[in-house]
Amino acid sequence: MSEETIKPITTMIDVKQTLAAAEERMEMAALYLEEELNRIRAGRANVAILSGVRVESYGQKVPLNQVANVSTPDARTIAIKPWDRKQIRDIEKAIMDSDVGITPENNGEIIRLGIPQPTEERRRDLVKQCNKIAEKAKVEVRNVRADIKDKLKKAIKDGLSEDNEKDAELELQKVHDKYIKKLDELIEAKNKEIMTV
Repeated sequence: MSEETIKPITTMIDVKQTLAAAEERMEMAALYLEEELNRIRAGRANVAILSGVRVESYGQKVPLNQVANVSTPDARTIAIKPWDRKQIRDIEKAIMDSDVGITPENNGEIIRLGIPQPTEERRRDLVKQCNKIAEKAKVEVRNVRADIKDKLKKAIKDGLSEDNEKDAELELQKVHDKYIKKLDELIEAKNKEIMTV
């Protein structure tokens, strides 16, 4: 069979697969928001604020949790116990060089980070910062909905029935609403955490 005789096949859109892909992208936006909110210090000890800290270890920069045990013994303290005590200085330096903004103290065995109580003004700034991040995530969810809506509209030209397209759009809207609600709940919980003295 020569190449000229092969006719291009127009493939019909797989609605279920398209909606599943949309939901996956929306889930990624929710995970992004959750991760970003965890990094914001709200006056409570949370080991996630150290997730971006990289420590010099045997000539490589590695995540802090690969060279030490990180825990929260109480609501205002993060304790870091290096597996190798010789690394205390390297861990302290990594924390100081990061954007954590807390000066570490050590007793020769354990490094402690005292989490300061944020001021009222700082709390409001944190809420604004969180809301900005949440808005970014919501925009992503809305963009996914718009992309998929476009795909569904184009699929009508490729043979998708208008009824199927309408059903798919309704399903897409339900998924969109579910994720917007999830994002709202995440941001509400974080804002409550920040504003609770």
